[in-house]
Amino acid sequence: MEKSDAQIAIVDYGMGNLFNIEKALEKVGCQVRVTDNPSVIEKAAGLVLPGVGSFKDCMANLINKELVHPIRKFIHSQRPFLGICLGMQILFTESEEFGQTKGLNIFKGKVVHFSKNCKLKTPHMGWNNIKIKKRVPILKDIPDNSYFYFVHSYYVIPDDKNISATITEYGTKFTSSVWKDNIFACQFHPEKSQQLGLTILKNFRKMSINAN
Repeated sequence: MEKSDAQIAIVDYGMGNLFNIEKALEKVGCQVRVTDNPSVIEKAAGLVLPGVGSFKDCMANLINKELVHPIRKFIHSQRPFLGICLGMQILFTESEEFGQTKGLNIFKGKVVHFSKNCKLKTPHMGWNNIKIKKRVPILKDIPDNSYFYFVHSYYVIPDDKNISATITEYGTKFTSSVWKDNIFACQFHPEKSQQLGLTILKNFRKMSINAN
């Protein structure tokens, strides 16, 4: 018999469209709570950090809502964590968006604009494929070269290339997802990527249930 669902918390720091990721997680059977309450985050079986907008505003909101410590504490607990788009970028040391802004520094590395290495127009918007560098649990049943939906003008450059789970090309090759221990974060939007995106969320659900 499968274990009963444990709650997935989505961090609400006042930015981005939380409705899409909430509904997508519910569609794959998750019990979901959108929250900015540290005690709810602390008790969750899985944590999702989504995001749309600027890196600088994101960090300011996380600081103002006193969510930095709860997020770091959850990550260090080894329970499943999913970062999406800006929620991936914020895990890194710093971003050059609107000047240098410090991130959560979970991963060493920086966030840079496509214009540094790419002559194509920004934002990088629409469907693009991912090249799987290593088979990690959350990519179970995801074929190599699958297409996912992207909307972004900045991308991450990890110091440790070994954390790159997938690579995507848009004028330049960039890390489109990372994996280490309990952390998976992706530049693309699973909640906007139809059936394959739902497969990733199903895998996250299973990991969260098993961690409970």
